Amino acid sequence: MNTPQCRVTGSSYILAAAAILAILGFHLLAALFAGMLVFMLIHLAQPLVGRYVAGQRGKLMVTAALAILVVAAMVGLGLWITSTLHGGGGLDAMWEKIAETLESANGVLPPWLLGSLPSSGPEVKTEAVHWLREHAPELRLLGKEAGIAAAHILIGMIIGAMVAVQELAAASERKPLARALIARLLAFYNAFRLVFLAQSKIATINAFFTGLYLFGLLPTLGIHLPFGKTMVLITALVGLLPVVGNLISNSIIVLISLSVSPYAAALSLLFLVLLHKAEYFLNARIVGGEINAKAWEILIAMVVMEALFGFGGVALAPVVYAYIKSELKAVDLI
Repeated sequence: MNTPQCRVTGSSYILAAAAILAILGFHLLAALFAGMLVFMLIHLAQPLVGRYVAGQRGKLMVTAALAILVVAAMVGLGLWITSTLHGGGGLDAMWEKIAETLESANGVLPPWLLGSLPSSGPEVKTEAVHWLREHAPELRLLGKEAGIAAAHILIGMIIGAMVAVQELAAASERKPLARALIARLLAFYNAFRLVFLAQSKIATINAFFTGLYLFGLLPTLGIHLPFGKTMVLITALVGLLPVVGNLISNSIIVLISLSVSPYAAALSLLFLVLLHKAEYFLNARIVGGEINAKAWEILIAMVVMEALFGFGGVALAPVVYAYIKSELKAVDLI
């Protein structure tokens, strides 16, 4: 590789790294994921466009129409999920039930555990507000940040659609740095696609078995938990986040089970421990198999990224690790 080409490639790597740091630093992770998801969906449908549409102009027009449909479908899905979670018997009622459960835990939980829990409903609310204020940058979808986060997501989807359409432009029209940056973008997209599809499989399996437990096993034992559909939907959504998602869904299920009886809580805890012990190996096989990485490699990446960037680092760690590994393999360094 000649010296000018080395400089161009090196500059593209520096700009790619700066973009990732900027996304984490300015808390634009939701926009990135939304854009990448729209880009991925358009990419998956583009072979059909090429099969039935001839000519560059026709492909551009059909791809643009496809991009509009994908963005509209994603917005509709987001509105449906929001209305489902916040509808009757949804998130608000579930949080209230959890607060009531903690408030009445004096007669259920052992003294050593009670000492670390809030003792009243108002105290639960106070501590929750304090925690949310401390973690506001990572929780862009809560409180007054919701409008900004929604705008970021929408803009991210539009950018992803525009990049997918623009990609059809002839490669010969691009300058060297533009071609190098497109190569970095496609490598990062490929890493995102592999991790997202693998994590989606895990989230689907997790939600499926959680649904069997909530609507199959527990009713046969005479136990009926409230908010079953909401908990399954939350499990499916947060399951897209490695490790952290499981902790969120598990905590909710155990606390809702505790509101019914200590026996139900113990049974839920046992089920979730067994399920996620099995999922640990499943995660290593699916995610690790997709990006050719061991489970401990992914966990180390998540720990390091969490220490550097907090919650956003945890969510992005598998994608960044897969991207870096693919770039190193491309130049035969590993």
